[in-house]
Order: sequence, then C-alpha cells, then structure tokens
Amino acid sequence: MRTIALTTRKGGSGKSTLAIGLAVAAMQDGERVFLLETDRQGTVSKWGERRGTGDPGIEPVADESGLSRSLELLDVKGYTIAIIDTPAADITATMAAVRVADLCLIPARPSPVDIEATHPTLAVIRRLEKGFAFVLNQAPAGTYRPSKAAATLNAIGVLALPYIVARNDHQDAIGAGLAVSEYAPSGKAANEIRALWAWVKHKLNDDSLVNKQADPAPETPEINQDPFQSMAMSTLKLVYAPWASWLRPKTDCQ
Repeated sequence: MRTIALTTRKGGSGKSTLAIGLAVAAMQDGERVFLLETDRQGTVSKWGERRGTGDPGIEPVADESGLSRSLELLDVKGYTIAIIDTPAADITATMAAVRVADLCLIPARPSPVDIEATHPTLAVIRRLEKGFAFVLNQAPAGTYRPSKAAATLNAIGVLALPYIVARNDHQDAIGAGLAVSEYAPSGKAANEIRALWAWVKHKLNDDSLVNKQADPAPETPEINQDPFQSMAMSTLKLVYAPWASWLRPKTDCQ
C-alpha cells in the first residue's frame, strides 16, 4: 500500500477537495482507496455523509498512533492507496502525516503569499527526508498563472502536473457528495484531476522515490526573476538537494 499526504499549513489551499478528487480518480483507475482525515474540521467526513456509499472508506484519526494503526490495518485488508487529509495549523498532525507518507503533495494557490506559506511544511518534509511535489491549485481559468514560477518548478521536477484550475465543478461536486470526475466526467475539471492522479501514480511507482539518494544539485541558471519567481527559487533552495534524483521529470509522462 502507498500513502499520500496532502499537507500545508496554509488554510484555504484546497487540500480536502484534492484529497477527494484524487481518491475517486484512483478508484476509477482500479485502486482500493481509503481516506484518513486528521483535520478536525471534518470536510472529508461531511462529504462522505452526503455521499452515503461507504466507498471510498473514510476514517477520522485523532493522533499519530491512531494513524499508524489505521494504516497497518488498511494494508492487511488489501487497500492499495491511503490518502491523508491534514489540518492547516496543526504541526503535530502535519509531522505525523509526513512521517508515514510515501509522497507528500503540497497544494498552493498561484500567489507569492501561498508559495511562501509552504516553507514550514517543507522544513518538516526535509527533516523527515520525504518525497514531495507542489500542486498549483485554484489557478485562474484562462491564464494558468504563474507562468514563470510554474516553469521554474517544473523544470526541476517538483511541480505535479497539470495545474488544477478553479472551476465550479469542484465545489458543486463536493456539495453533491461526489467527486468531480463523477459529477461532470467529461468536463475540464475531471480531466485535470484524472491527469493529476496519473502523474501521482507515476511518481509512486518510481523506484527512486523509495531510494532517495540525492545527486549533487545542479547549478541554478541565470534568469530574470520577477518577485513570484524569486519566491519560488527561494523555496527550491530550501528543499531541492535531498530529492534531486527522483524529482527530475521523466520523459514518458511529459
């Protein structure tokens, strides 16, 4: 079983919506998926109540020991993917989720403030030597901002693709107890979340994710940085070196 943690200490980044969307996209791809919720706000649990199907399974988890026990039990039961939704401001819950994760996804809206707010989470990920990727979420439709910052992140390989554009289908689906790939399966939002799941699946199946022996970090190219790009590069300097080998994008998923 592989474990994905959606984690950032910035509120409003869309962790719960992404967790739900990825869970159902993975189910539709043949995975046995379970959602573990460490966020007391209970967004995922409330969605599950509206859904009323019991699939994917959802369980609120209060502490790190409960999280570990739940993962062990899910593994025994034959689940293939566990997705952990975490709270924004609880460092204990963040550390617990990162510690057990195979891959940490860090949602961030495309603004300098949101990118800067990922630094505390990245510090935890670096300390625990875990693999990660940013997910640029709630990007304005039609513009796909931030072009320069996203290009910088993608060139080094720490940006999950595609960006997730802010579309009404996401919120309408959550309100109906559905995921976006069920609510409007042929829509743009559904296509984006399925493509994001395909990217995540590829990373989870990458052997170098398990054996993260870092190569020396390449030299940063000379670029004309705008403020957003400068913020992105500052973030990369904090986190890049430990995962250099597996973070490089693979040609077969471009």
